Amino acid sequence: MPECNTFAPDLFQGRHVLITGASSGIGAAIAAAFAAHGACVTGTASTHARAAAIEIPGVALKACDVRKDTEVDALLESLPQLDILVTAAGIARRVEEYDWDVFQDVADVNLYGTARFALRAREALKTTKGSIVTIASMLSTFGDRLVPAYAASKGGVSQLTKSLAIEYAPDGIRVNAIAPGWLHTDMTDSLVQDSLHGPTIAERTAMKRWGAADEIASGALFLSSPAASYITGSTLTIDGGYAIT
Repeated sequence: MPECNTFAPDLFQGRHVLITGASSGIGAAIAAAFAAHGACVTGTASTHARAAAIEIPGVALKACDVRKDTEVDALLESLPQLDILVTAAGIARRVEEYDWDVFQDVADVNLYGTARFALRAREALKTTKGSIVTIASMLSTFGDRLVPAYAASKGGVSQLTKSLAIEYAPDGIRVNAIAPGWLHTDMTDSLVQDSLHGPTIAERTAMKRWGAADEIASGALFLSSPAASYITGSTLTIDGGYAIT
């Protein structure tokens, strides 16, 4: 997609942003976007190997397993300040999710991983009057038999976002979600290239195409900016009109 120049390049100058799941896909696009607009960005990768192997200009990638309390605590304690938290870490295992252990693992990353960071970051964000952006999904509102754990966990993220928005508002912390639709990322590349399903999904979408991770990043910038100062507890749907067709 063409580069979006809606936001001033120094919009987030002096702001410290933490983005989970920043080594690929949506998280990587969001991390790059914040860095390009002046923020000091820390991103997480699931392993030390991934953190070392991937380079995003202006982003400090650190290993953190979002399923482990001790690693989450250590990362948050290492930050000098926190203005914006974006919880983009997420996994899907398709039909394997009908196995209970796999179901639990997906929920642990997608829902509980989001909660671990959002709950523990409250005091730091209270100090800066910061904001949280969670990554929900179009499957937060309708199911998919191929990914029961993913759909359930993303539904949980949506409701967690609303609950935290109410609780955190007196602290001056805003909490919002983004619900992406079908995006062309590494996770979905095989589906995009599928001669049947790729075009079918694009045709079903009102805008007749797949989305890009950069388009989700623009939403994260907006929700974290002063332009969204009176927005909390909302879910911004970025799906090219898929859900309304």
